[in-house]
This record gives sequence, structure tokens and C-alpha cells, in this order.
Amino acid sequence: MKQHFDTLIIGAGAAGLAATAKLSQEGQDVCLLEARDRIGGRIHTRHEPGIAIPLDLGAEFVHGAAPSTLRWLRRSNTALIDAAQSHWMLRDGKLQGTDDLFGEMKAGLKRARRPRKDLPFSEFLEGAAHSKLSPRARQFARTLVEGFDAADVTRVSTLETLDEWSGSGAADAPTFRPLGGYSSLLRALTGAFAPGDVHMKLSAVVNEVKWRRGHVEIAATRNGETSLFSAPRAIVTLPLGVLQLPAQSPHAVRFDPALTQKRTAFEGLAVGPVVRIILRFRDAFWEQLDDGRFRDGAFFHVPDQAFPTFWTALPIRAPLLVAWAAGPNASRMSGLDHAEVLQRALQSLEALFGKRANVRDQLEGSHFHDWQADPFSSGAYSYVTAGGASARKILAKPLLDTLFFAGEAADTEGESGTVAGALESGERAAREVMKSAK
Repeated sequence: MKQHFDTLIIGAGAAGLAATAKLSQEGQDVCLLEARDRIGGRIHTRHEPGIAIPLDLGAEFVHGAAPSTLRWLRRSNTALIDAAQSHWMLRDGKLQGTDDLFGEMKAGLKRARRPRKDLPFSEFLEGAAHSKLSPRARQFARTLVEGFDAADVTRVSTLETLDEWSGSGAADAPTFRPLGGYSSLLRALTGAFAPGDVHMKLSAVVNEVKWRRGHVEIAATRNGETSLFSAPRAIVTLPLGVLQLPAQSPHAVRFDPALTQKRTAFEGLAVGPVVRIILRFRDAFWEQLDDGRFRDGAFFHVPDQAFPTFWTALPIRAPLLVAWAAGPNASRMSGLDHAEVLQRALQSLEALFGKRANVRDQLEGSHFHDWQADPFSSGAYSYVTAGGASARKILAKPLLDTLFFAGEAADTEGESGTVAGALESGERAAREVMKSAK
């Protein structure tokens, strides 16, 4: 049987949940289709017995002002914790503070002439910016692009990168964590659903979207059976990595007709890979090293390792370290299983602190989710490639007032790549749906 609704929404990540909340509050009969057996998408908080703090395997931080994120967290009375920002980097075999390096890099980039025509950031660093930055500042800029933006420095847009680093969500902006993890945001979003107007279908894997002006029909597999859903319009919040899958891929969502109008957007955007693994130790051993010198260390950087960045849970003191690799570093670990990823992380940690830390004997457990191998995400978050300045706007543009698009990759308000961008885009798509329905 075919089930009919006012609006169909594909994906129960932050964008889909925000759109659902807004439309249901407007009296729309909404059907929310989610392939996973849980909501949240790339937000994935786990609460493990015996661990005092939540484990966020996906989104963890709130960067900068992020008004949409803060507004939704206030609805659930969720407090924000200021994340500590003390950075240490291994140089010449010694851990040294790097607190001045971001400012040095930004000052140098301001002195460099902004290119009139976009180009890959690596070419900009070796060209106009080369004489304005010290060797260590240039290396830091590369590390930041690859680690924070999860981007390939030989592909990412220079103009977009410079704009991002001067915005409110830049890497040096104030950074917070939601108390209780990002699952607090999910509770706020679902708590805003109008009773009776939301039909949530979990484990509903969308296979095909047939559409024409004023009509959408979706075929989804649930419990081994195909279900059909129809509506005058639909909001697509699929991650960019899924939208970019070839039509013949077993995990692709087939659109009929195909989304040819989005081809330029798909060509101007790329998905950044991320590998992160949470390491749980018997004690916070790093706080004891060198007479407590690193007791208040928040981030530790070890260049040229598989995992070049680690961070602590500060200001909460817990025996946890997050090992983080993104961009090309993450690509090199694509397809590795949990055990091999763990070994790479421990090897990187030994390079950082030395054998004196005895990290393997201290380890009690690890927690890992492979977002690249996850068929419902196919990567972490998006970035703009050189020459792709209009890509996000093209992706966000509705088709025939019938298909609407949301998600961090479709954010056009400067919050792309973040939960805030997903929320903003979901609310924007809901407004567009309501306007078209009048």
C-alpha cells in the first residue's frame, strides 16, 4: 500500500529533524524516513556503563556562535561547557606550546594578496602566501586544512578557506561541548515535533525517488519489504557522499529523473574523510608526565603520524583521549578494521609521549565508528573545491517547488561542515516548503 503525506523528508539527521519540527508545528503531516535504526545521522552519542561522560563518535563540538545550535540546546535546557584550548606540538622530539601559531598564520595570510581567481590552497601557499608565512606557519596552515576541514590541500578552494578562517566558526573561535553530549540536541529536536503530525520510519532504506512537479513517490525497504510513500513535495537531507554515489552503487539512492541540475554542485564539492577513535585508559597518564606539565593540555599534535591530533575531555577530567585523523591521513586508513585503526592510534600516541607513557598497558578500551564505510554517510563533512564557489547555493536550490535540499553541504549561511549548518539548512528548506504549499 502507498502511504500519502503532506511532505516526505529523507534522513533523520540534524537537518531532517529540524525540518520535521518546523513543518509539524505548521500543521503539516510529515513522514520522516531514516535508513538507520536510530536518529541523528552523523551525530552519534553513546552512553557506556562505567564511563562518566558521553562518547560522541560523530559531531562533538559547537564552534563559535552557532545561533541555531544554541537556540535548540536552550530548548532542552542543555548547558554548554567551554572546551579548553591549550595546544602542544611535538617538535624536534619535544612537546612545545603552540598557542601563538594560529595568530601568526592569520597575520601572515592577511599580508598575502587575496587571489582574484580561485585556486587550490596548496598553490596559494607556495605562491602569494609563501613569503608572508614562516615555514612552520605554512605547515600549520596545511595541517589545519587537512585536520580541521578534513580537506585535500591540493583540491580545496583558497577563497572559501580564507573566508572560513575569518568567520565565526574558525578553528580559533570559542569552542564548546553540549553537557551530556550531542544527544541533548536530538532530544530538543524531537521534543518539538507536533504530536500526531510526524510519522517516523526508522530502518527505512530509501532506494528510489520518482518525482515530477507537484508529486514525489519514494520506495523504501523496511524489514525486507518495499514500502511506498507519496507527497506533493520532499526534502532531501542525504549526506553529500551518498548523493555523489554512482547510480549503479548498491547504496545509491536513484532519482527519476536524475538530478542533472545538481551536477555542477556535485563537481564543486567534495567529502572530507575522517577517522576518529576514542581511547579509554586506566588513568589520565599524560597529566602526570614531566611533573604535571601537560595537566591542562587540551590538544596534542604529532606531525607525520597516522593520527596527527589527539584531544582530551577538558575541562572535564577523564582518562579519555580522542585520536583524530582527517583528509589524506584518513584516506590512507580507508577500509581498515577497528583493530588496525587502534594499532595506528597507539603507535601515534607512543610517538607523541614516548615509551615512558606505557600507553598500551594503560589502555582499557576503545570506541570507533567508520564513517567512510558507513553506507548512509559515505564520509564525514563537505568542503568546496577550487572554482566551486557557487556549489552550495546550487545544491540548496529547490527543483520545481517539489524537491528541496538540506544538510551541512547545502548550508549557504557560512556554517557548512557543522551541525549548525545542518540545522540552518533544514529550517530554510522547511520555510521553502511552506511557501510553495501556499
